[in-house]
Amino acid sequence: MHKSKAKNLRICLDHVEQSPQARRAMKTIHVKHHKIRKSVHFHLPKTLRTKRKPRFPRKVVSNIKHKEDFDIIRYPVTTESAMRKIENLNTLVFIVDLHASKPQIKRALQRLYSVKCRDVNTLITPKGQKKAYVRLNPEHEAIDIANKIGMV
Repeated sequence: MHKSKAKNLRICLDHVEQSPQARRAMKTIHVKHHKIRKSVHFHLPKTLRTKRKPRFPRKVVSNIKHKEDFDIIRYPVTTESAMRKIENLNTLVFIVDLHASKPQIKRALQRLYSVKCRDVNTLITPKGQKKAYVRLNPEHEAIDIANKIGMV
């Protein structure tokens, strides 16, 4: 090592040893703290989850299809037992969309035939179709509606 560099280094070391702040910095004791574990299971910490802000939609067209009234009510049932229900119980029987709900069926009938329904009962037939028994209000006659539709 060059003489002048060695001399400068010695001066620097002497200066460091003399200052009390440097002495304290040199004497710092590192104590390792142990975290007290209160559970036998290890869980990763909850990380930040930011909300998605997509620049464009993943799907161009949404899958939700609003069914028309004609899609919900397929066709009326014209069997003898259905005719008996029309005459005796003021009830119309329809084959409806498999995924249609009772309120949807009620709304579709009100729009298509302008009748008020008292209640709707549904069942899935062994053929896999949904059958709806629609009981009309006493102010409407099921026979008149059946004639209008062309059932009778």
